[in-house]
Amino acid sequence: MNTAAAMKSVRFDPAGLRADFPILDQQVNGRDLVYLDNAATTQKPESVIAAIDGYYRADNSNVHRGAHALADRATVAFEAARERVSGFINSPLAKQVIWTRGTTESINLVAQSWGRQNLGPGDKVLVSVLEHHANIVPWQLICAETGAEVVPIPVTDAGDIDLEAFHQLLDDRVKLVAVNQVSNALGTVNPVRRIIDSAHAVGARVMLDGAQAVTHFAIDVQALDCDFYAFSGHKLFGPTGIGVLWGKEELLDAMPPFMGGGEMIDVVSFSGTTFNTLPFKFEAGTPNIAGAIGLAAAIEYFASIDLEAASVHEQMLLQHTLDLAGGIDGLRRIGQPRESVGIFSFVLDGVPASDLGMLLDQQGIAVRTGHHCTQPLMARFGLSGTVRASYSIYNTTEDVDRLFEGIKKAQRLFA
Repeated sequence: MNTAAAMKSVRFDPAGLRADFPILDQQVNGRDLVYLDNAATTQKPESVIAAIDGYYRADNSNVHRGAHALADRATVAFEAARERVSGFINSPLAKQVIWTRGTTESINLVAQSWGRQNLGPGDKVLVSVLEHHANIVPWQLICAETGAEVVPIPVTDAGDIDLEAFHQLLDDRVKLVAVNQVSNALGTVNPVRRIIDSAHAVGARVMLDGAQAVTHFAIDVQALDCDFYAFSGHKLFGPTGIGVLWGKEELLDAMPPFMGGGEMIDVVSFSGTTFNTLPFKFEAGTPNIAGAIGLAAAIEYFASIDLEAASVHEQMLLQHTLDLAGGIDGLRRIGQPRESVGIFSFVLDGVPASDLGMLLDQQGIAVRTGHHCTQPLMARFGLSGTVRASYSIYNTTEDVDRLFEGIKKAQRLFA
């Protein structure tokens, strides 16, 4: 049973939840902080900070190899975190959960291990124009080495993957399709199950970038039937420097190690080396033990939230944003996807995005400006970048109101 889907709804009170996040209780430039850069990284609840602090204060040790009590406690907590993640995404087995530094490393692992083994001249990797650079560049690198070709999947004017064009690109030369479940730049929710089914019909594998999806809805890798799934802890109220690669067992078993070193070996000799079993053959060196423990605590925290109520609230914030945006001349939302999470990407006539970001910061409002690591997508819309406001469980309508007060002030300054 999917642990995420079975989460017990405990509470959902955005204003009350703010008290769980110490960083939000501060002023920036003399104003109460309004944090609207959640697509870049979410803030951390006290329970996550305490879990990391507790590990370093009481259990700090390396895992798996120590012959003492600290090592035993650290190993138990570290592997319990893997089990927690496994349940969170409904993995059949915990050994299919590979610890990485984040989504970027997870995708690079698949590209360098699975890609080097399975791609060759004449093969194609389909990558949507919606993708973060982390789901584009690794495929370009491995295709340059193997003779395969990266082929972009077009995006419509609304900011959706062009499914008609996608199906026209599919043939038996396609070995892999790489798409995000949710766009970090536009908030587009992609019809990934349809994409996966179509890819599998021509024998292609599918890499899903779930970095933006994990805080918005329950993830079930078995129901999705993807071949690989990646996400980062820091987008899920967890620490930076920890992430997850999930893969189908038969694929991971067949893939060679990504890096060499300790932990990933079975026997090492100068006449030849054999490798460890899953998941350890992909986890060379000392792992981010505190990060894994912190991520498990973040998932526990997330499990206390009524996810359905959170989703309704997020859509309310987005609609409130659109209503206020309609009253500002020269403000243009980029992309109007069929389905979107709480991400609002926009430009304001006469006000450079970078200047608007700085003016908002002077009023205590944190947003993201620039190309959002999606330069091909920005080029598709003829832009160098946008301003992006992205919402999370602790944001309120007052935060949205403050954002638009700041936009109006900036617009007056540039009038």
